[in-house]
Amino acid sequence: MTNEFNNEYNKFKDFEKRVEHSVEDVVKRGVNEVVRDIESAPKNIKKFWHVLGPGLTTGASDDDPSGIATYSQAGARFGFGLTWLALFTFPLMSTVQEMCARIGIVTGQGLAANIRTHYSKKALYFSTLLLISANIFNIGANLGAMAKGFQLIFPGISFALLVILFGVTSLALQVYTPYEKYARYLKYLALILLSYVVTAFLVDIDWGIVLRSLVVPSIEFSKDYFIMLCAILGTTISPYLFFWQTSQEVEEKILHNHVLETPEEMDEEIKDMRVDVWSGMFLSNLVMFFIIIVCAATLNASGITNIDDASQAAAALRPLAGDFAFVLFAVGIIGTGMLAIPVLAGSAAYAVSESFGWRFGLYRKLKEAYAFYGVIALSVAVGILLNFVGLDPIKALIYSAVANGVVAPVVLFFIVSMSSKEAIMGKYKNKSLSKWVGWGTVVLMSLAAIGAIVAIF
Repeated sequence: MTNEFNNEYNKFKDFEKRVEHSVEDVVKRGVNEVVRDIESAPKNIKKFWHVLGPGLTTGASDDDPSGIATYSQAGARFGFGLTWLALFTFPLMSTVQEMCARIGIVTGQGLAANIRTHYSKKALYFSTLLLISANIFNIGANLGAMAKGFQLIFPGISFALLVILFGVTSLALQVYTPYEKYARYLKYLALILLSYVVTAFLVDIDWGIVLRSLVVPSIEFSKDYFIMLCAILGTTISPYLFFWQTSQEVEEKILHNHVLETPEEMDEEIKDMRVDVWSGMFLSNLVMFFIIIVCAATLNASGITNIDDASQAAAALRPLAGDFAFVLFAVGIIGTGMLAIPVLAGSAAYAVSESFGWRFGLYRKLKEAYAFYGVIALSVAVGILLNFVGLDPIKALIYSAVANGVVAPVVLFFIVSMSSKEAIMGKYKNKSLSKWVGWGTVVLMSLAAIGAIVAIF
């Protein structure tokens, strides 16, 4: 009996030791894995940041001062009622911008050059004319908003001086800064958008209401609601983003010597592009979401339901949310303007130059592409002048919204059509889901354009 007991006891002790060693091994492996994850985190973050490029700057530039004004007005006028649009537009915007990026990567040409090759030149010239008109109005409105935003922080400085200073600085950076450095500046400028995320946590917000508004659309059948709906769609899914994204992918290929690639390298580039584009569009829609809820929780809650421009939204926040929130909002206006103006002027230059077969590209020096840089200079110069001819900034935004509304469905038709054709895209053509989302966006933007024109006029 004693021997049996001793045997059983020894077996139990052996089992206990094995369990103890197993637990120690698991803990050691777990700790080692955690340590490896911690050690590799900076490398992973650095790799992710390296992948980000045209998609990030394109998405960030969408939240320009005119966009900020639109989202601020949406929050002030309708409270949390239009919050759901940030979630709704994200997949639409991302799918379209991914199509644009794929077209640039696969064909090695910008959007206008591809339309010129495969479709009617008349349609291209019409779209380009409306695009450059809309972009110039936007540049003018953005320069004015930036100047007013700067005056909020540093009052007493001349509005005219600030408009000229911001315009000339932006122009000089595009013309005289090497593309590699210039692209890096734009990436870092995109981070200024995080100021709007921080602002949301400085004000008192009922997150339960926000969550309900995000997933359950609140729809009003009124003229004002429909105009705002069209305005948000127009400022979020904008033609200038299409042209910029495509041409920037071509610039990146040239910069990194990816013009001649193996199939494996192309697959890797497409994979990285998707991370870049969807990350950029996520940032864009995230900022839209936070601007709407900040203005809903402060301005709308205090009875302020009308905002004429982004600087007015920032000024109204000061007594409601404090100096820090006010400064963050104002700094965001200036930073996003510096990011958006090059994109607006550059996309116009790409479209015009490609339409007429001129030499173009930010990677080229001034003497190599006079016409391309001439369009950029003209766009910025006219944008500056618009602030001195008595043009109301809100009217400028309305005119640009109408022009965008007309040209967006036309250009979207070309984008979805080209990116769906195997003869143009090969194996990188649209899959069924992308095609359905693309054509759905064409229909939606067409309806929004018609609705905006009818409502405004």
